[in-house]
Amino acid sequence: MRRFVLISIFVFYVFVLIEGSFAGQTGGITSARTFFQEQNQQSQKRSKKKSDQQGIGLETNTGMLIDAKKEALIGNIDGATTMFKRYIERYPMDPVGYYELAQLEGIKKNYSDAINLISKSIELDPENIWYQLFLSELYQITGNYSNAIGIFEKIIDKNPDNLDYYYQLASLYLTISRYQDAIKMYDRIEEKAGVSEEISLQKEKIHIHLADLQKAEEELKNLIHAFPGESRYYSILAEFYMSNNSPDKAIEVYKKVEEIDPENAYIHMSMADYYRKTGKKDKAFEELKLGFANPNLDVDTKVNILLSFYSVNQLFSELKDEAFTLAKILLETHPADPKVHSIYGDLLVQDKKYEEARESFLKVIALDSSRYAVWEEILRLDLQLGEFQHLSQTSKRVIELFPEQPGPYLFSGLADYQLKDYQEGLKALTAGSSLVVDNDELLAQFYMYLGDTRHALKNDDEAYKDYEKSLQIKDNNAYVLNNYAYYLSLKGQELDKAETMAKKAVTLEPENSSFQDTYGWVMYKQGRFKDAREWIGKAIGDKENVSAEVLEHFGDVLFKLGEQNQALEYWLQAKKKGPGSENLEKKIREKRLVE
Repeated sequence: MRRFVLISIFVFYVFVLIEGSFAGQTGGITSARTFFQEQNQQSQKRSKKKSDQQGIGLETNTGMLIDAKKEALIGNIDGATTMFKRYIERYPMDPVGYYELAQLEGIKKNYSDAINLISKSIELDPENIWYQLFLSELYQITGNYSNAIGIFEKIIDKNPDNLDYYYQLASLYLTISRYQDAIKMYDRIEEKAGVSEEISLQKEKIHIHLADLQKAEEELKNLIHAFPGESRYYSILAEFYMSNNSPDKAIEVYKKVEEIDPENAYIHMSMADYYRKTGKKDKAFEELKLGFANPNLDVDTKVNILLSFYSVNQLFSELKDEAFTLAKILLETHPADPKVHSIYGDLLVQDKKYEEARESFLKVIALDSSRYAVWEEILRLDLQLGEFQHLSQTSKRVIELFPEQPGPYLFSGLADYQLKDYQEGLKALTAGSSLVVDNDELLAQFYMYLGDTRHALKNDDEAYKDYEKSLQIKDNNAYVLNNYAYYLSLKGQELDKAETMAKKAVTLEPENSSFQDTYGWVMYKQGRFKDAREWIGKAIGDKENVSAEVLEHFGDVLFKLGEQNQALEYWLQAKKKGPGSENLEKKIREKRLVE
């Protein structure tokens, strides 16, 4: 079907060039008339003998052809069809009319009519190759490949020097699985044009499909013989051997590549693959190192090849040392490529070397500051390292570079919260939350930290609204459930709701000592002191990491249970750990519970 489109476009531009326009330009019409006259003159010469035998001359009417063609060009296909039908009725010996009408029927997908019409053109002008090609195209569209092949075989007999016809016929043979005929046609092309990569590799594929590996090998060897200095063909042969369980032959060819082309960018990677597949891991790694040190091979290719050898998990676990070695070679070979520093940073993150990883990522953005994903990784590492001052400065810079990305605003708000700059944090979190689109998980986090920030600003009513919004999006966020429950308990508000949330939080994370303390503290506020002792007691089970707040809470519970001396002991421990509540000093001094 593509042929119809191409022919129509071709004819359209011919007429535009010939006629200029259809608005009464006499010179253009005259040129178009000349075009059809030339076509008819050629047909007349080819049909003269036949028409003489029939006792009639070949009559044509160029003006009628032009008028019909105009209708086709402006899209009036039905009108043009009617006019061409009228033309062939009046001039039945002119093959051009049948050809034009056949094209229109083809456009309308009336293929049977199109075939009959173009066959009539060929009957009247059997030497016209365009008519024959068009008929072959119609046969291909209708699935009649045998007839299409027959036409091309005749065309080649009469046009033995046009290799394009050989290629088309070979393609048709392949379409109907006449593989040996296709090979013979490719052989004929080689006889005329010589050995070429395109033909040799095509024949190799056919032989492989036919399971004739010996002939496939011969094709590749013939290609090498024709181009002995082209190392790539040796590599293709070696890969053929590797794919067909002949590794010993493959290594000999790889060594030949190394000999004739020592700077070959791929040879060491190929040899590494050979050694890996033959179980020689140490040699494979040595070849990989040589390949990674070759500056002629780009970074992306090196990494893709590496990942074709090993999975990411292998590189980050059992092959970590090898991965670092290769990454360092990349750094030495491509020091100005930001991707290399990024790869090295990823490895360092996996190895939990966060400070070194951050330095590597900082080198990436020093080379290319447009990489948002790398900036975000730096922000995560700042948070991981607790470098809140650096996090604050960096997040504000990222906001300047990427003002429409919500992520940096979240990191900025977190940094400001830790630095107790709550007003600035509130601004950042509010601005960032307005930028979130189709990401409920991220929006829930914004509301969570907005709640924490507003609580720090003693605006609890608004903080509770933010927590509610966060839980509406994600109702199993243990952090929000815990904080919301705790802040309610501090004020003695909605204790039943607080208990429900605290219980859910500790169910989600049963080993979290902070959540255990909150659940126990809610019980304390409800007057359930024995239950409170059980849960806060769990929270202080880890003596080393227990906070001053938890120790003070446990002392308060013990005091309520009548164990004043033990309560004082825990209050003193809380004082040693760090700042407790504003009443802790008074509790110790007066040896009584102060609420």
